[in-house]
Amino acid sequence: MARSGMASRERAYDYQDEQDERWASRLLLETLEVAVITILVFLLARVFVQNYQVDGPSMTPTLLNGEYILVNKADYFTHGPQRGDVIVFKFPKDPSKDFVKRVIGLPGDTVVTHRDGLVTVDGVTLNEPYVNDHINPVAATWRLGPGQYFVMGDNRGDSYDSRDWGPVPANDILGKAEFVYWPLGSIHMVRAWSGVFAGVQAP
Repeated sequence: MARSGMASRERAYDYQDEQDERWASRLLLETLEVAVITILVFLLARVFVQNYQVDGPSMTPTLLNGEYILVNKADYFTHGPQRGDVIVFKFPKDPSKDFVKRVIGLPGDTVVTHRDGLVTVDGVTLNEPYVNDHINPVAATWRLGPGQYFVMGDNRGDSYDSRDWGPVPANDILGKAEFVYWPLGSIHMVRAWSGVFAGVQAP
């Protein structure tokens, strides 16, 4: 009887050990699945969305120094930036730095900046309500080639932009600024003001 009882307990222990091992295996498998899914979601998010912190006053009042924005990297997979879009791009003179500016001219456009602060695109004078001040250091004309975009800050008197260093190549553009998410009191969508360019012929 004693041996029979011991054998029963041993079988019970074996069964319990087997159940514990199966439970541990399931837990490990589920943990690995969650980790893999999390990594995939993170990588996909990085492909389509990027965050960016505004550095400096060049886009005032649209974007303020220190604000955080979400950048839509997927929007330009099928088409290029449009006039009025606010974009984040690699600074052509130093690709280790990212800038944020507004697109004024597209490939093929002729952009003219005047000393009185006005800007014309293909002969059409722009009425730009988003501009903080209308200051242009020099009167100049830029004729944009294929894959070139002319960008300017909304704070024209304090913006280092295409007027200083020329157009942005298409390959340097990271995405479209869509949404200010921090600080919480400043949450808003970033307006493209495409209507400002309604009189300019389509590219």
